[in-house]
Amino acid sequence: MDSGKIEISGKEYPFYSVQTIVVGSGAAGLNAAVSLVKEGQEDVVILTEGKMMGTSRNTGSDKQTYYKITTCGNEPDSIRKMADVLYSGQSMDGDLALVEAALSARGFYHLVDIGVPFPCNGYGEYAGYKTDHDPNQRGTSAGPLTSRFMTEALWKEAERNKIPVMDGYQVIELLTDRQENRVVGVLALNKKTRRAEELFAVFSGENVIYATGGEAGMYETSVYPVSQTGGMGPAFRAGAKGKNLTESQYGIASIKFRWNLSGTYQQVIPCYISTDQAGNDQREFLDEYFSDTGALLYAIFLKGYQWPFDPRKTADYGSSLIDLLVYQETVLKKRRVFLDFRRNPSCSEKEGRFRPEYLHPEAYAYLKNSDGLWETPILRLEHMNPAAVELYRSHGIDLHCEPLEIAVCAQHNNGGLSGNCWWESNVKHLFPVGEANGSHGVYRPGGSALNSGQCGSLRAAQFIAHRYTSKPKTKSEILALCENQICASINCGLRALEEKREIMDWKNEKKILGIRMSEKGANIRSAEGVAQALKENQEQAERLACTGVERLDELQHYYRIRDLLLSQRLYLEAIADYIRQGGTSRGSYLIYDEKGKKPLENLPERFRFSLEDKGMGQKIQEIYFHEGKTVCQWRPVRPVPAEDSWFEKVWKDFREDRYYEQGGENEKV
Repeated sequence: MDSGKIEISGKEYPFYSVQTIVVGSGAAGLNAAVSLVKEGQEDVVILTEGKMMGTSRNTGSDKQTYYKITTCGNEPDSIRKMADVLYSGQSMDGDLALVEAALSARGFYHLVDIGVPFPCNGYGEYAGYKTDHDPNQRGTSAGPLTSRFMTEALWKEAERNKIPVMDGYQVIELLTDRQENRVVGVLALNKKTRRAEELFAVFSGENVIYATGGEAGMYETSVYPVSQTGGMGPAFRAGAKGKNLTESQYGIASIKFRWNLSGTYQQVIPCYISTDQAGNDQREFLDEYFSDTGALLYAIFLKGYQWPFDPRKTADYGSSLIDLLVYQETVLKKRRVFLDFRRNPSCSEKEGRFRPEYLHPEAYAYLKNSDGLWETPILRLEHMNPAAVELYRSHGIDLHCEPLEIAVCAQHNNGGLSGNCWWESNVKHLFPVGEANGSHGVYRPGGSALNSGQCGSLRAAQFIAHRYTSKPKTKSEILALCENQICASINCGLRALEEKREIMDWKNEKKILGIRMSEKGANIRSAEGVAQALKENQEQAERLACTGVERLDELQHYYRIRDLLLSQRLYLEAIADYIRQGGTSRGSYLIYDEKGKKPLENLPERFRFSLEDKGMGQKIQEIYFHEGKTVCQWRPVRPVPAEDSWFEKVWKDFREDRYYEQGGENEKV
């Protein structure tokens, strides 16, 4: 990487020139950087807002799952079988499904080789278990901190390969050659400097791998770590297409310390209680909605397996009915909800003692086989999964002494930026990887996101190393192509610094933005609610344009809210378009339908819905931002490619380097 100065409008700014810029330092971004070096391209830099930030390092669950091809036992599996499962999740491109299946073993064993402690038996078989939407036993785990272990191991690899890291840089603009429809670099804000002349930095890059994670900052009620906000706004402004932006996952999580409450946390059958805002007026609110004790206890138990909210699981006292009831208490009734592990649901007791015979046979067998038939949920949790208790204790929460406040939270973005089978965006030389890439469909197997991030980042690195090896643009070329773009973005911030008529309360603005999405664009949706949210989004964007900030260190928040508002607009426009096209409830969200049914008659009218049955799972929605307007398009899913495994042909094409000619699917559809 070369460095120097670049003069723009009479001012000098830091200038860096590098072959490939990796934006983001989670598991996908780090793997992209490491893979580039292994593929022979050594001029790489990692650009990150913070090495210790992001979802990969700061999130997990009861037993964080990594989904890969079967590597244990006698259950038959194959790449094609795995691809078919991924493809069957609806609105999933078949070529991406095939890549994620084909590279899953390579990605998994790479992690094993660099030190991620996935468990294997004495013969070297890596054990597996079934996860959501998984007919085989493809799930594996290194424990609740699996993605953190991945990140730590990949950091060591990046350091071993001496990959430079620019820490504390927030990308505020993707620099583009509009005529060629390609990215040529980034404009970043240096969050660590207190010197105005070092505030902005220009990076010229032949390629940009975009690993900024999901657009977490859009939601107030969220299990994403606070340090994770996302970065799709600059990509949308550059013309990158969004894909399946309607599809995100939501589920019950703790909110004081953000963590998914799946697995053992639910299987030990804690007590759900509701209070007023002051913590008074405690009551067990689930009882009045379930037909009998067995149905209630079984629904709580199943939340361990069926953690994401799913409208299909709300009928017949299914596990997702609990999500609706928690939403009703917290959002509609403005109360607070807690899991209390110190006591059993009162309906499960007789004469003050827990009665296992009230349990469904599946729940009883699970607890018995796991040595979990203890008197209280906390004792059951201590014996079955002591690490789950210790995790909260390490964050100042003792489940022996206090209840755990919860909500239905945003957890994962199945949609994102659109890419071809090499993970390249419609904006050439831009490669969104990890959760920033919308490679998932509507229903994905649990843990497939970790696999996708490793496969997609390797795929992007391979294509770049074999096809995009030209030198980055020079200073004069960057100025000729992007000076107006750079000036506009810098002036946006400088105006905010100079504007003193109204100072932005960035914390409040971000909260308003998040509440809007959590209430109108999350797991419970309606056409009217989305329309109102879009109106409020526009009003907030107009208000933001007239406000300023007092200090240099607040400028990062100004740019972030500007970008989140643009992302939120596209997400809401995508939802509105889906509803206009006749789309109804699916995935992890419920859309109000006056002609539908309610899971229970004593639930509010807003929970009346119909399941999607119009074949929209065989289509993909793409949306992009152009000249101040959003444009939505629909196309059929790309099928799983036909067999291409005749050895002599594969060997010939491989030797001739022909496979890297494939791509450009975004132009073909």
